[in-house]
Amino acid sequence: MRSDLHTDETQELPPLYAATFSPFQSFTRQEWSRLDDHPDFPLQEINLSKLQGLNEPLTFEEIQDVYLPLCRLLQIHITHRKRLHAEYDTFFHRRGVKIPYVIGIAGSVAVGKSTTARVLRKLLSMNPATPHVDLITTDGYLYPNAELEARGILNRKGFPESYDAVRLLSFLSAVKSGRPNLESPIYSHLYYDVIPDEVQIVNNPDILIVEGINVLQVQTVPGKAKRQVFVSDFFDFSIYVDADISDIREWYIERFLKLQRTAFQDPDSFFTRYANLSEEEARRLGNSIWEEINLVNLEQNIQPTRFRSDLILEKGHNHAIRGVRLRKV
Repeated sequence: MRSDLHTDETQELPPLYAATFSPFQSFTRQEWSRLDDHPDFPLQEINLSKLQGLNEPLTFEEIQDVYLPLCRLLQIHITHRKRLHAEYDTFFHRRGVKIPYVIGIAGSVAVGKSTTARVLRKLLSMNPATPHVDLITTDGYLYPNAELEARGILNRKGFPESYDAVRLLSFLSAVKSGRPNLESPIYSHLYYDVIPDEVQIVNNPDILIVEGINVLQVQTVPGKAKRQVFVSDFFDFSIYVDADISDIREWYIERFLKLQRTAFQDPDSFFTRYANLSEEEARRLGNSIWEEINLVNLEQNIQPTRFRSDLILEKGHNHAIRGVRLRKV
């Protein structure tokens, strides 16, 4: 059973995490890049502009050094899971039902987890076996703004209580039961709300990536702790995208300023009222939102879950991944 007992002592380790005893084995970027070689991987077929996020640089070197070894590791896990299912089917004399392999990706707002999710989806789908890989985000499982306002928690959007956890858990339970043609709600960052009557169809993929800030949280409800189920219970592998808080704050402010000059200019945008702010006013507002909402959520709910993951990608100041921690098996 996983726990966060190692959190405090692990946080005090030096950059290379050279602890004698730890549930994780640690790699510098250079060490990680040497773990697997893909000399024939068709990198030229990848369009970086479709994968990188706003204000999140992505290079072929990053894919080569970090993401290709990670995909190879995931393929090892996926292959072993398939063999286990096949052996179970033989043992129980039954005809197997395809169950998607589910990968969870967590991390702070603005840390780049969406880019990680898109890159993994692309690379995993380029495997010679050409698996069907789907990606959903938990943003779609936020309560609609009207419901958040009725509950008085619109300013706590992204906190655990702002999600329809029952709906998300029901969806994941159906996924791991092998049910086809499932509907997952869609969130619009333009409207800053769940889009009514619009859904993404998830039709029993080989691999499902679930990305969201809340996916590793294990908030307990008093009186229900003995029978609670958590989102991460449905994951076969989980990844946490990590960085220094000072860097994440800087990335968030930079992204906010860029959005203020672009998406906020759209008259349909929820944030169009901020379109004409001066750069100084926009920076001050972005910093206020970060300090009062996102930083609080990160420190209280998101960052404490990182040691529940199977793998941690640690980013440096320039957004490039500088180290990897992998849970021992």
